[in-house]
Amino acid sequence: MIVRLYDYWRSSACYRVRIALNLKAVAYEAAPTSLIDGEQKTESFRAKNPQALVPLLEIDGLHLTQSLAIIDYLDARFPHPPLLPADPAARARQLAMALLIAADIHPINNLRVLGYLKRELGQPQPAIDAWYRHWIAEGFAALEALADPLHPYLGGDAPGLADICLVPQMANARRFSVPLDRYPTLVGIDGNCAALEPFRRAAPEAVKPD
Repeated sequence: MIVRLYDYWRSSACYRVRIALNLKAVAYEAAPTSLIDGEQKTESFRAKNPQALVPLLEIDGLHLTQSLAIIDYLDARFPHPPLLPADPAARARQLAMALLIAADIHPINNLRVLGYLKRELGQPQPAIDAWYRHWIAEGFAALEALADPLHPYLGGDAPGLADICLVPQMANARRFSVPLDRYPTLVGIDGNCAALEPFRRAAPEAVKPD
């Protein structure tokens, strides 16, 4: 079985998929796709994903898009370890925390949005950076309140979907100098994840092209 991930090393969404693939122990071939160079906008790439975004996962003869949809497929296709609990209430809680990041924080901080603020609206870089930090801080404040400090992960005793979303967003927060001392539970969980090999192998610095 050939599994190919069209990937940009600094993309948060790609980072999530890399973590999930590693947690599931699914070997994959990386197809680096530079967002800076616009490689995702070529005709050949659009033929696979008309949205012209990464990640794109080729698996089982399919072209899968959207990181959470890809991870959901992987969780169904490779059930162990599970990334979402079976209990409906626990599953809903886990999804809510994951979507807080993937649907509320990340979309308004991604490269397309930041580029539009600069190119089309003429916003200076300090204002764009302030925008970035504001939305991370607002989301993290809510997530800190939702997180259970008695468990090592947002997923409970094992990492789950919410942790897969958290770790890339924490990396972004550090890049943009968001003060993290306000979120001790999240910092602790991020550190617990960083101690795990599947998370370390997925980190941007581990996959950055030479």
